[in-house]
Formats: sequence, C-alpha cells, structure tokens
Amino acid sequence: MRAEIIAVGSELLLGQITNTNAKFISAQLAEIGIDVHYQTVVGDNPERLEEAIQIAENRADLILFSGGLGPTKDDLTKETIARHIGVGLESNSKALVSIQAYFERTGKQMTENNKKQALVLSGSTVLENRFGMAPGMAIHAYEKTYVLVPGPPHEMEPMFRDEAIPYLQLITGNQEIIVSTVVKFYGIGEAELEHNVQDLLESQTNPTIAPLASKDAVTLRITAKAESAEAANDLIEPVLKKLHEQVGEYIYGTDDDTLSSKAAQLLIQSGLTISAAESLTAGLFTSLLAEEPGISVSLKGGMTVYDVDAKTKQLGIDDQLIEKYGTVSSECAEALAKTIREKFKTDIGIGLTGAAGPDMHDGQPAGTVWIGISFADKTETYQLQLSGSRNANRLRAANFALYYLIRELEAR
Repeated sequence: MRAEIIAVGSELLLGQITNTNAKFISAQLAEIGIDVHYQTVVGDNPERLEEAIQIAENRADLILFSGGLGPTKDDLTKETIARHIGVGLESNSKALVSIQAYFERTGKQMTENNKKQALVLSGSTVLENRFGMAPGMAIHAYEKTYVLVPGPPHEMEPMFRDEAIPYLQLITGNQEIIVSTVVKFYGIGEAELEHNVQDLLESQTNPTIAPLASKDAVTLRITAKAESAEAANDLIEPVLKKLHEQVGEYIYGTDDDTLSSKAAQLLIQSGLTISAAESLTAGLFTSLLAEEPGISVSLKGGMTVYDVDAKTKQLGIDDQLIEKYGTVSSECAEALAKTIREKFKTDIGIGLTGAAGPDMHDGQPAGTVWIGISFADKTETYQLQLSGSRNANRLRAANFALYYLIRELEAR
C-alpha cells in the first residue's frame, strides 16, 4: 500500500510550527509495512486542498490528513473531503457528548461552532479522541482509503497509534512487524563508513541497511520484517555483530542514544566521578553532560580556564609548561586533565584546549584541538584538526571529548 500524508494548516507554511506529525505518522506506518512515498503541506484553503487530494489520488492508495478538524471557519478538511468524495457529514453522538462534558467540567461556555467538531463523514469509521474534542475518521471510497486525524500532536499521536493503526492493519490484512535499530557512529564520515561496510550494503535483503547522516553523528538504520518483533530482532542481531567486527571502534550507541547520554550512562553504571577543565569549549562539555538525568552522582564540577592566567593562577598549571609548549598542545591538554582531576578529587579529569578560529591561536592553525582524559593510572591525549566555523569547532570538540570518554570507559 502506497501512502501520502497531507498536513493541513497555514501555520505550517508560515513556519510558525514544525510539521512533527508527518514524522510520527511515517514512523508508525513503516512499522506495519506501509510505505509513505510523499508528504504534502497545504494551507487552510479548500481549493488548494482539493487540488492536493487529486494529486495524491493519482499516486497513493492511502491518503492521511492531519489538521483542519477544529471548530473555526478555517478548519475545512472534512468538509472538503466530504464534497470531494460525495458523502455528507453527520454528528457523532459520542463525540458530541464528550465535547459537552468537557465544557460542563471546566465551567466554560460552549459556543455553537464547537458542535462542528462532532461532525464526521457519513459511513466512516470514527476514531475516538481521548485527549481532545474532534474525533478522527477513516473511510474507503473509489478504491482509496482516507484517514483524518487532528493536528495537535498530543491528540493525534495516541489516536493514530491506538485507533488508526489497528484499522489499517485490519483493512490491509498485513500482520507483519517491521523493526528498526539505528546504530550510531562518531569519528568517521558517511563516505568512509559506507566504504568500510560495502559488503553488508551490497548483500542486504532482509534486513535492509540504510546510511544516514546528521549534524552530530553518522548512523546506519537496520530494518527487518518478520511475523514478530522477536523474529525481526533475530534477523538484525547478526548484522549488528558484523558491524561491531568491522567498524566497532566508531560505534557509540543505538536508537535514542546520544554522546552525552551514553557517556552519562557509563559513568553512572561504573560509579566513577568526573570533572573538566575547559579552555576553547568554555564549559560546553560540562553543560552537555549536565543535560543527562542522574549525572549529579558522577559530575562533580569543572572550571572554564580561557586565558593563561586562569590556567596557571586559578587552576594551578605550571606556567613554565605553558611557556615551553604553548596552550594549544598535548602537554597543556594533559596538564588540564590531570590538574582538574586532582583539584576536584575525581576519578576522571577532562582537559580541552585549542584554536576555535577563525584565526590562529598561540601559533596553531584554526581548528587545532587537543583533548586530555586523565585516570589515576594513565592520561591519554587526542588531537583533532577541525575545519568548521568557530562555534561548530567548539561543539565538535566537546562531542569528540564525549566520544573518547565513551571509548575509554568501555575499554575498562
């Protein structure tokens, strides 16, 4: 079954809100084997909406609409579809009772136009709205299936998951389960990763493997189709094993993992404490780690030591070391990491220094970064040569520090 999603609302075209509904609906449909080939956004205009419907009917079997089911005059979705497929609108008694009960419960006056929300397409399957007023609906006409859901995500998502998905599984007779696992990589580019796993990409059938790139990571989505989630995961497991064998050094997590969440998880599980001395990142590494719930048991603090005086007089780094090697150096990063660990009496110390750009700093070209990670038994330093903007370099330096920390913790 080919599907198209039509999001209705001028606020989407004006950039006032983001169309997160299409993302959610697409993901839900993928899990039951329905392919979304197109996503369309149209404003609150009946002529343009009807034109979008006509286009969708030429290329999709299933057309899903989000938005335009409310009480105001610009909410025209069901009226436009009713006219287009030649059916009437009728008041749904259960929905009307629910709307009336809401106004009685809140003590607000119910205006006449609120009754409009209880109207549904004649002959449609009504999708109950447990978190709002306007019900959804599904109808089959002229060999096409039309599904209408409200626009607000807190109403749409539970309705689509609990009402629309079972309806679609029933009419398609498709009980197969589709399961995806997203494997996340850092420290490797998309092209290099694809080259290193080319044999897996060329031999894929079920499961399939799709490379994806984002601003802070490279990912591979492994998708398997089977009669159950357990069977699908059994198909995915051998692929995961091969990925770890071939490019495991770059893997830091899966699915919802982020660099900061994975680092926090490992720190908390290991019972280790951490502190950081940051020069070019100016507290960014500590801030990213502090976003994670429960990190207070591990993260003890840090210092922003942006200039030489802060490094020597406040943190206590030997000024002769700075004079000999400079601030953008392996020796400085090592000293930052060791000294902050000792000062805060933590198990791990992180040191970050470098030339963020756009100009050279301390004789080093823009993008030069040194990261130090100090444990009681050893201190490692890592060099980067980044090529982005100033703030992009700072963020990537903090992310690389998290990535190297993950590698060190997993090796222990």
